[in-house]
Amino acid sequence: MDATENRYSLAYKQIAKAANDTLPLKKLVSAIAASAARGLQASGCAVMLLNPRREYLDIAGAWGLSDLYLRKGAINARKSYPDILDGKIVAVDDIYTDRRTQYPEQAARENIKSLLGAPIIQRGEVIGEIRVYTREKRRFKPNEKDFISTVANILALTLEKIELAQDLNNRHQSNITQQKRLTSFSDLPLAPIRPVTFGHPSEEEFARLLDFYQVEWLYEPRSFPLSSQDNRITEMFTPDFYLPEIDLYIELTTSKQSLITEKNHKVRRLKEVYPDVSIKLLNKGDYLKLFARHGFIPLGESKMTGVQRYLFSKTQIQRRVKLLAKQISRDYQGRELVLIGILKGVVCFISDLMLNISIPVTVDFMAISTPADKSDLLIRILKDLDTDIRDRHVLMVEDIVDTGMTLNYVLNNLTARKPASLKVCTLLDKRVRRLIDVHLDYVGFEIPDEFVVGYGLDMGGKYRNLPSIATL
Repeated sequence: MDATENRYSLAYKQIAKAANDTLPLKKLVSAIAASAARGLQASGCAVMLLNPRREYLDIAGAWGLSDLYLRKGAINARKSYPDILDGKIVAVDDIYTDRRTQYPEQAARENIKSLLGAPIIQRGEVIGEIRVYTREKRRFKPNEKDFISTVANILALTLEKIELAQDLNNRHQSNITQQKRLTSFSDLPLAPIRPVTFGHPSEEEFARLLDFYQVEWLYEPRSFPLSSQDNRITEMFTPDFYLPEIDLYIELTTSKQSLITEKNHKVRRLKEVYPDVSIKLLNKGDYLKLFARHGFIPLGESKMTGVQRYLFSKTQIQRRVKLLAKQISRDYQGRELVLIGILKGVVCFISDLMLNISIPVTVDFMAISTPADKSDLLIRILKDLDTDIRDRHVLMVEDIVDTGMTLNYVLNNLTARKPASLKVCTLLDKRVRRLIDVHLDYVGFEIPDEFVVGYGLDMGGKYRNLPSIATL
């Protein structure tokens, strides 16, 4: 066994040991990152996971990289080596001259020259990336690419194991609090665990509130040097949160006057040094005011008779539709798209989606009858397409997917017409009711097993004109 094989073998042993340990997520991932870097004789390694909206990457663990580099700013998955997000291994010989490098100045400060990245894939979907960095220019060899790809696969299995344990724990906690009324921020429903270790309980509470109102957030993604002496940073400030949709940094305050005074000083100093950066200092009483001002909270909507609870406001829906349209426009760039909807529930969603897609689209509709009882088990097409979809790119647009039976029938029907491609976009995914495992490419919101109305969805022909989505 040569030195390289021996190094890889030792790294695999250390990685397997860490993966089977009961360490906290960040320590476990950082241990795997350290072994991967040593195996490749690299100077550093970072493991990053996609955030829930799949727009940005959160640092799950790292080794050999400075805190200033790790907190260089929000990492946009579609700007920073986007080929990794497409499932490819990326080798960069010279980071400074590669147009995909999002933060070349910070890389130069860290003295990083080359990079090797691989996707972390679970059940056919990229959930994150592992990247190794070197301080000398390096042309990575095929066996090194194979090594990092194998480490990424081990990470995928390890994260799946952790997610399963967390899911079981969340279900247990949900059962305990199921009948409990939401009386404080700490009582909000448990959100999926993200690779974040909060510095204070108030930060975790704020993150839960952001998740509840569907506000995209990044935790401490950037550190701002405020002053330096002899080329050494003497003062630095790391705001608690960054909200990408409104380009705003948030620093939370506590009741201790000394801490408030210090944070006020840092916020003022940051505004002086970085006048283009927007930042706000918030206490708990300011949370809801911020959400209301930026349209995250439904205000002034009339409540229809019979509505019990609003799940998503008009503003939340419109924000999500715009994000879906942006992703679809990017994915189908350079191609003409055919949108197909099933009447009538999809009319609101497909209309708003179409208006926000920035590429040429054609729209067509089908109408079907679904079995009302056991005496009629057939799904019938009442109105067929007017458009020939052969060799065309088709996106099936649904208002809601629950059992998947109707959608599966329609997809089989459309597939027989030989389109160039066929994908699915749904506003609502009621996964808990799924009987047929149909693949959904674009999902607006996942909802619990409740009957919902509004935004085109009805009960007995009523409530379609409700601008929000609600339960009865």
